[in-house]
Amino acid sequence: MTKTVIIGSNHAGIAAGNVLLDKYEGQEVVMIERNSNFSYLSCGTALWVGRQIDEDEVPGLFYTNREDFEAKGAKVYLETAVDNIDFEKKEVHCVKSDGSEFVESYDKLIIATGSKPISPKVPGRELKNITFMKKYAEGEFIDGILDSDEIQNVAVIGAGYIGVEMAEAVKRRGKNVLLFDAMDRSLPSYYDREFTDAMDKNLADNGVELHLGELVQEYKGTDKVEAVVTANGEYPVDLVVNAIGFLPNSELGKDHLHLYKNGAYLVNRHQRTNDPDVYAVGDCATVYSNALQDTTYIALATNAVRTGMVAGENIGGAAVSSPGVQGSNGISIFGYNMVSTGYSVEAAERQGLVVKYTDFEDTQKPGFMKKNDKVKIRIVYEANTRRIVGAQIASTTSEISMAIHLFSLAIERGVKIDELALLDLFFLPHFNQPYNYINKAALAAE
Repeated sequence: MTKTVIIGSNHAGIAAGNVLLDKYEGQEVVMIERNSNFSYLSCGTALWVGRQIDEDEVPGLFYTNREDFEAKGAKVYLETAVDNIDFEKKEVHCVKSDGSEFVESYDKLIIATGSKPISPKVPGRELKNITFMKKYAEGEFIDGILDSDEIQNVAVIGAGYIGVEMAEAVKRRGKNVLLFDAMDRSLPSYYDREFTDAMDKNLADNGVELHLGELVQEYKGTDKVEAVVTANGEYPVDLVVNAIGFLPNSELGKDHLHLYKNGAYLVNRHQRTNDPDVYAVGDCATVYSNALQDTTYIALATNAVRTGMVAGENIGGAAVSSPGVQGSNGISIFGYNMVSTGYSVEAAERQGLVVKYTDFEDTQKPGFMKKNDKVKIRIVYEANTRRIVGAQIASTTSEISMAIHLFSLAIERGVKIDELALLDLFFLPHFNQPYNYINKAALAAE
């Protein structure tokens, strides 16, 4: 009997627990969660707040529950914090919400503590009506307070995926939205400027007030926040949603386990740390990037699930190595869709890759089709090897979402740009063109 303690029960911890309980005999699993619930799909918060899903659909944002795991034999602790880990004795020291303490021993330990939101260290950050939007309780707070007529002006700090999605959600609730970011454009981590310019226009056209290139310097107010201050001025607001980004939550093991340059637990492709009995998964750990062909940090729910599965398989007895990740992602804002995988040109250069790119713009379907959308694509490839390292696609049609999977596989398998020029892609006027934008973009590569 192998006893595995899993600290954290979101995407990665849930995936690891499922693998151990569903696939392997003789597994004792203990799950420890500091919140009152687990398995919350925080990526659905904006859909909930923006009323794009009905209130009775919100429970679906929890894709499993305590009872399911206990029925499979797991011991589950909710509202329980881990105070410290004694790695030599292989003990996890816990504190329940009522203050009582207990210790769980382990044979194997999985740390799935995720990430923590970045809090801007500016004056006034302790004022009321300033919130993050990672936890379910924070989603509840935002959703509830937007019902109040007293809340008219909402500042969203950070124009990454979460901030842009929340800006749309708040606007859908009929409020005035001010979107701030220190960078001069939205979504700079995943897309080049030629793509983000279109998203910025989309946001502005739909009534989001853009304050890009403005670093927040202060929050003003007496009891509640009343204004956001930047170098450009002071803006009256009634609510602030912080969505600057996240850092790996690696406090528990930082003095014992090796860390990556950003503080994430450094793991191998079995998700094992330098301690052979300790695994780290999800947003608190590193991943292997096939685009970079090296270890890096990419915090995405899909990566979390896969890393949890890999850890579970290895603890269960299978020698499973992670195939690596591409960082595939997507966003849909006011009907405008953008998807990407691997690195943009700017991101690739920041990573030290020497790249070229090829762009193409066309309609999704033949010209004679009535309902037809323009599609813009960029394929990024390494200059010397011609290996594909990234792709970006944008359109008002959601059909582009499936195309990015092709590029994810291409990056994983080391496909070269020239191999796509004559790639056999099916044709039917209902879906695409006989020689579509993927082929044409590859053909146009230098």
